[in-house]
Amino acid sequence: MSKFMLIMRATPEAVAAFAEADFTEVIAAMGAYNESMLKAGVMVGGDGLAPEPGLVVSFDETPPVVTDGPYGETKELFNGFWVLEVPTIEEAAEWARRAPLTPGNKIEVRRITGPDDFPADNEWIQKEEEWRANGYSPTE
Repeated sequence: MSKFMLIMRATPEAVAAFAEADFTEVIAAMGAYNESMLKAGVMVGGDGLAPEPGLVVSFDETPPVVTDGPYGETKELFNGFWVLEVPTIEEAAEWARRAPLTPGNKIEVRRITGPDDFPADNEWIQKEEEWRANGYSPTE
């Protein structure tokens, strides 16, 4: 099994359409979608992001510079994510296709790296394995 992040992105047009939508219906559709993934045993995490701008830390300078965010000229907003554990990227994409989203929205599907992606003899990889064994999970 592999873990995949489904990254929900919205254009300004999608944000405007959302503002016109019935919020109760949106929450019900998203709740049903989340419940279907939980019942299937594939969803291991996920959250939405607050609509107010956050901050961006840029490493182009030393020390890194913190500015208002998310980006200068926003063409797409990263507004939420799910973490799924499924055997293939194709299955992750199939779950993404079922999301109750409207035109102007996109979901990017990305595999989350795991211990097999890194050298097992690296001290920091070994420490991370210990952290996970002791209950820490970066996706929970």
